[in-house]
Amino acid sequence: MTRPPAYRQLENLFARLSHLDQATGFLQWDMAAVMPEGGAISRGEQLATLKSLSHELLTAASTKALLDAAAGEELDPWQRANLEEMRRDWLHAAAVPTALVESLSKACSACEMTWRKARPQSDFALVAEPLHKVLELTREVAAIKSQALGVSPYDALLDQYEPGGRSAEIETLFADLKDFLPGFLSQVLVKQQAAPSLPAGPFPLPSQRALGLAMMQTLGFDFTHGRLDESLHPFCGGTPDDVRITTRYDEHNFLPSLFGVIHETGHALYEQGLPPAWRHQPVGRARGMSLHESQSLLMEMQACRSAAFFRYLAPRLAAEFGGAGWDAEAIYAATTRVKPDFIRVDADEVTYPAHVILRFTLEKALIAGEIGVRDIPSEWNRGMRDLLGITPPDDRSGCLQDIHWFDGAFGYFPTYSLGAMTAAQLFDAAMRDLPDLAGDISEGRFAGLLSWLRDKVHAHASRLSAADLLRQATGRKLDAGIFKEHLARRYLGDAGNELRRRVS
Repeated sequence: MTRPPAYRQLENLFARLSHLDQATGFLQWDMAAVMPEGGAISRGEQLATLKSLSHELLTAASTKALLDAAAGEELDPWQRANLEEMRRDWLHAAAVPTALVESLSKACSACEMTWRKARPQSDFALVAEPLHKVLELTREVAAIKSQALGVSPYDALLDQYEPGGRSAEIETLFADLKDFLPGFLSQVLVKQQAAPSLPAGPFPLPSQRALGLAMMQTLGFDFTHGRLDESLHPFCGGTPDDVRITTRYDEHNFLPSLFGVIHETGHALYEQGLPPAWRHQPVGRARGMSLHESQSLLMEMQACRSAAFFRYLAPRLAAEFGGAGWDAEAIYAATTRVKPDFIRVDADEVTYPAHVILRFTLEKALIAGEIGVRDIPSEWNRGMRDLLGITPPDDRSGCLQDIHWFDGAFGYFPTYSLGAMTAAQLFDAAMRDLPDLAGDISEGRFAGLLSWLRDKVHAHASRLSAADLLRQATGRKLDAGIFKEHLARRYLGDAGNELRRRVS
């Protein structure tokens, strides 16, 4: 179908905006991975300039005129969906003055760099003032967007990461998990009293990196369009044509790095699978962060922490690290070990939702003004004690562990557990559609699973809402019961039969 004139001009504009956004992303990757400390101030100015330039282009009077004109043009379904995403971008941007966008960008860059000093020193007071500035500016943005979008201030922030997401719906899902997890956790801890062990380290960092690269290749990562690097906080960035994964290493424990790489590879595969024909258009982007997180957790938790996968992995661990004791069943038992821990990114999948529920609760209270920045350490420790029965010994193990708030990403955290539930539901559907999937995984064959994901998720990009995409792929709306059933099957085994009947 030909492109009508107003719509064609919008496509050209949004392609330019995409290029600016991608340049911003690479500057942020560089800042996290390789930039020297002395480059922080100038990098903050560069990022602020690019973000303000994008904001000015998007919010120009001509953009709204084109959006209004294109609404009356004849468009095919992809073009119509693209126009809807364009308007959504415009609504978010037009509500906020350019000066505020620039101020928030600079404040976030400064706060993030201060956090990089405060975290290793376990000194929350060092970053409290920069974070207070970020929070005040974020509250200002939230209030403005709340009026423009007709939602609460927190939901206006949430909508940036989870289009159409509403905190009331999330609270219902999380309340279900919060009621379920304590009793389930107690059952699991009783069942796991006998502690399995892995061969002792150290595990040389070059060997860990080689193992990570090998697993990326196994999962289907395209190294002609991406790479693996190291950073303080693991993440996936870049563009679909140049995906940048980072991880961090500990020579005494190879598991966080290995599964961090697998997790970020799940993100990367989603990016690499997005439709090339819509590469620089809003409709060609990934559909929200809960779906993005589902792709990483499907690979990490559903596929690669399964008993089947360890039958494939065990001989590769023996080859890479040497020594004896690399038994698949023992490794599976060790890597599905449940133990309340202070660090979210190292948490097992049973206790992980508690970490997210805590952050969701706190950031809602911060945006609402019910607590302030200096309340964060005490409120954090109280929440960990209430939810998991443990209290962080210091701020590094507590409220300083995540980069998100210090980089201005309020409203992001709930997407992690929404992603876990979505991953369980998608994998459940894939197992039904692919009867040999477990056998394939045990042999390191992921082509069938990746092809299924390409067809059911990646190829749709943002053409459908997350809810519609999930319903189309699995035949039902998001159902926490499937996630609970997965946990019961994995962590209680035969003892979980009655529980599975109750949650199904």
